[in-house]
Amino acid sequence: MDHALIGNCSYQALVDHHARIDWLCWPRFDSSPVFGGLLDTEKGGFFSIQPPSADWTSEQEYVANTNLVRTTFESPRGSFEVTDFAPRFHQYQRTFKPNMLIRRVRRIAGEPLVQVRCRPTWDYGRITPEVFLSSNHLTYDIPGEKLRLTTNMPLSYVVEEKGFVLEEELWLVLTWGEPLEAALAETALTFYNNTKDYWERWVKHISLPGRFQKQVVRSALTLKLHQYQDTGAITAAATTSLPEVIGSGRNWDYRFCWLRDAYFTLRAMRRIGHIDELEAYLGFIKNIALSNDNLQPVYGISGETELTEIEIETLSGFKNSGPVRVGNGAAKQVQFDVYGEVIAAIAPFFLDFRFENHLSGTSFRLIRHLLEHVNSTMELPDAGIWEIRDDNRVHTFSLLFHWVAGRVATRIGEVHDDAELAATGKAIVQRAQDLIENHCWNEEGGFYADSTTSQNPDAAMLMMINLGYLDKDHPKALRHLQALEKRLLVNGHLMHRYLHHDGLGEDHTATFTVCGFWYVEALARLGFKTRAEEVFQKMLTYANHVGLFAEDIDPKTGDQSGNFPQTYSHVGVINSAFAISPVPNEVGDP
Repeated sequence: MDHALIGNCSYQALVDHHARIDWLCWPRFDSSPVFGGLLDTEKGGFFSIQPPSADWTSEQEYVANTNLVRTTFESPRGSFEVTDFAPRFHQYQRTFKPNMLIRRVRRIAGEPLVQVRCRPTWDYGRITPEVFLSSNHLTYDIPGEKLRLTTNMPLSYVVEEKGFVLEEELWLVLTWGEPLEAALAETALTFYNNTKDYWERWVKHISLPGRFQKQVVRSALTLKLHQYQDTGAITAAATTSLPEVIGSGRNWDYRFCWLRDAYFTLRAMRRIGHIDELEAYLGFIKNIALSNDNLQPVYGISGETELTEIEIETLSGFKNSGPVRVGNGAAKQVQFDVYGEVIAAIAPFFLDFRFENHLSGTSFRLIRHLLEHVNSTMELPDAGIWEIRDDNRVHTFSLLFHWVAGRVATRIGEVHDDAELAATGKAIVQRAQDLIENHCWNEEGGFYADSTTSQNPDAAMLMMINLGYLDKDHPKALRHLQALEKRLLVNGHLMHRYLHHDGLGEDHTATFTVCGFWYVEALARLGFKTRAEEVFQKMLTYANHVGLFAEDIDPKTGDQSGNFPQTYSHVGVINSAFAISPVPNEVGDP
């Protein structure tokens, strides 16, 4: 994936390494794209700023420590740069984060030619908006709303897609709904400086490991952009329907909030010292957990429970590899691990004194409510972490998170002198552990299998080590790790999720990116740090040109695939870096 991600926690956009925006959903993360060329180069729409001829090259990078991206073009006539960003900064004791895309075009040398092509679409390619030319802006008419492009370049050149000589600095400001009414250049430059300053300050508050700091910073910035600030929901990825394997049909919509993914994301954010995201998520999860008897594995970014999965026939799909899906049928599944993940996600509000103002009777009722579900679902089959659609089982991963729920509840009870809560937690721990040891351990194979009724190796079982169920001195830990290596490892560092039939199609040959990082973390936790670093360094080579990871990696070609960027993958980067280099003793300690 040759794209950079920009955004401001109201929307996200992908800019390819040729300054072509071919993914931008407005007005929300889960809306129809106005630029969706990623899923259909003809009907999807795009917004490009490039030289009009073919004899040019380009390079792309993030402005250091920010979510602003710069693309530089070199041609025989000269050079210029395009800087893309979504405004985000503090103003009037609030965060300013409009549905506004700003593109800055600056001449570097010579007399370069520039061509601007702005071709929005709507309703997943079904509608091509009519364009209207005004005195200093263009309006693209979308049913019930308008796109407005305000610029100081000749509007005729935009409409006609005509190349022109770049002399003065250009600004192109595209807005959804509310137009830019202020002075263009002055306002856009102010937004640029304020946004750059916002991200630089945000990065300064990241707690970093001793090594791999640039990778951790980029992953942290990427994770931040996946939280929809209006509600606190955290999405799994910015895209929909990018196939795990071309032609496999494994094309899913990831623009929703999986409770599991959100927990792991918040755990990583807490590790780097950012806790505002956790506070924002608390409101989201309270509204869900207290208003629904049972938790779904995934919700819409406003807490929607209906995520009906449909196929969009108007778009051909990424590289013509459809179908394009909107919505996700996993919302109707049962995945019982989510109760433990929610308890673990909100645990800091009970165990970190800085959050005492959030505690109330409602908070403790929520914990007890979630524990009741853990108890009542302990031995019930579910779809599991990999969302198997045709064969529910009592999955070991779910049992592991029942164990996590009990451990966390025990600590909360002990800290708050709640003997009943602590006793409930201890009973859950013991019950989950008995089930895992008596029904999930495969003695012949030497590993914990995927469920109580099957003997399949599953990379998710690396979390037995990474979540502390198996420590380095546990007699089964090394056997378990080595057995998973033998069965699932590819090329010495990539790892399959599993290899058994999953009811979702036959082709699941791609390796799951985060599984490689789980493997790194497990190695480091068991004391094999030299080997862990060796694997980590190889995993980092699969990042794209700006350091971003997708969902999957093809073990034959090394190409990334699947939805992009994937939060799981960037959580894995952060956890791996801290597992290898937990103490920053290389930045000043004696």
